[in-house]
Amino acid sequence: MTPDPVVRVRDLTKTYGTATALHGISFEVAAGETLGLLGPNGAGKSTTIEILEGYRDRSGGEVSVLGTDPQHGGLDWKARLGIVLQTSGEQGTATVREQLAHFAGFYPDPRDVDEVIAAVGLEAKAGARIRSLSGGQRRRVDVALGVVGRPELLFLDEPTTGFDPEARRRFWQLIRSLSEDGTSIVLTTHYLDEAAQLSDRVAVIARGRLVAQGRPDELGDEEARTPRVTWIDEHGRHDVRTSEPGALVADLHARGGEPRSLEVIRPSLEDVYLGLVATVEQAADGTADATSTGDGHRASSSGALS
Repeated sequence: MTPDPVVRVRDLTKTYGTATALHGISFEVAAGETLGLLGPNGAGKSTTIEILEGYRDRSGGEVSVLGTDPQHGGLDWKARLGIVLQTSGEQGTATVREQLAHFAGFYPDPRDVDEVIAAVGLEAKAGARIRSLSGGQRRRVDVALGVVGRPELLFLDEPTTGFDPEARRRFWQLIRSLSEDGTSIVLTTHYLDEAAQLSDRVAVIARGRLVAQGRPDELGDEEARTPRVTWIDEHGRHDVRTSEPGALVADLHARGGEPRSLEVIRPSLEDVYLGLVATVEQAADGTADATSTGDGHRASSSGALS
């Protein structure tokens, strides 16, 4: 029997006066799954996350998080969540170890404090006061506070901002270990390589609409995922999309040896993501143009596409 989703969202809407921030989005997060929630600034990601966390009320639709409506979640429900906000709020006089030990006491089955400190790369700063840390080090404290309670569901909002490359890799290892232990994770990040590395599935929000979701290697249409082969010969530069790049390269070798500047380009998650967002933005721009000319029929058609 398949367990119920940890997060279930159906036709979620959020309005502020006459402005609509979310237009009926729907998605799920399975037990033990990591979902990467992607989108440009202002797309509606933060609003969605705040509704799931119970910090913001929705205007319409249905939401269930760990079997509870977030608008009515009590302290027992909140203790099952881990939350890493986008900005750091820890600048007090306590040391890193003191602050983590204090927060660990709020939970029934916390992780070992020193184990968490090591996982976020702060062993050398365990006895330092938080207010003395750099911005990147405070960010690591935020992550440590989010995971020390051993949450069933972890929300990560831009968690590696300020991390150096080595710290990011260590953090990725931590997230993978949490996932292997059965923790469900909702990750928002502007680092598309991070989303590709950590996410079982990704969902893309643009202009308050969910425009695509699926495994990172399945996102977008077939054309967007088709590799490109580029090369230069006596006829100039060539750029060909093909689902069989190896066969094309072999044929080029058979016909004339090694082509100059031969390159096989396989679309990354970033390439597909940027294409999806650009399509939505172009559709929205078309709506605005149609509205400004007074062409009501055209504005209605474009609006349906955006």
